Amino acid sequence: MAATVRLRMPGAELDLAGSQELARGLAVAGADAGVRVVVLEPDGADFCRGLATGFEPLDSGLDPAADLARLRVPVVAALRGQTASAGLELALAADIRVAAFDTVLALPDLESGRLPCWGGTQRLVRQAGPAVATRMLLSGERLDAEAALAAGIVHEVVEPDRLDQRVGELCGQLESLAPLALAYAKEAVREGAHLPMADALRLEADLNVLLQASADREEGLRAFLAKRSPTFTGE
Repeated sequence: MAATVRLRMPGAELDLAGSQELARGLAVAGADAGVRVVVLEPDGADFCRGLATGFEPLDSGLDPAADLARLRVPVVAALRGQTASAGLELALAADIRVAAFDTVLALPDLESGRLPCWGGTQRLVRQAGPAVATRMLLSGERLDAEAALAAGIVHEVVEPDRLDQRVGELCGQLESLAPLALAYAKEAVREGAHLPMADALRLEADLNVLLQASADREEGLRAFLAKRSPTFTGE
């Protein structure tokens, strides 16, 4: 099943209470063995405009972007409206980002005399490259959805009234796949990106060995030979 975690924010800005609720929601979803995919979405017209005035994330001890990235299951972020500062940091921690055409992405933290603190500087440069990351960080450049798609920050752009439908379709596709294979694929991409090629290839080989010994792999082979849809259990 898909678990939906909503960003609940007064004024579309994330405060301490909203960050704590987000952390709890992610912890619950991550602990549920029946969850195959997590959807991160806002409860308003904007994904997240940034941090609420007076909220100091470093003092809170919270890092919901890291919590998102640590989830073994795929995370799909449904973006719309303003997606800025901490909002973009959260989106970058997801595995798949689907944006409505009205989405505007920005990382304007330097305008407030602060740096992104939930991985924005590092995840943005890995997604979009140094040139785009430098422009967005140093000049506060704002990208519309199509520019973000061209830069590799989002994976797909849809009409606003199709956002929920498209996210649901993606969740259905992901839920039909073997959970262990999904988890290992995510691990191979996330961890391998930081390793030398030889070590990354070794990681891929090790994950393949683990997957071959799984019940899901055996079920996939049986289903293929029987020409039926597989029933995966995540074991």
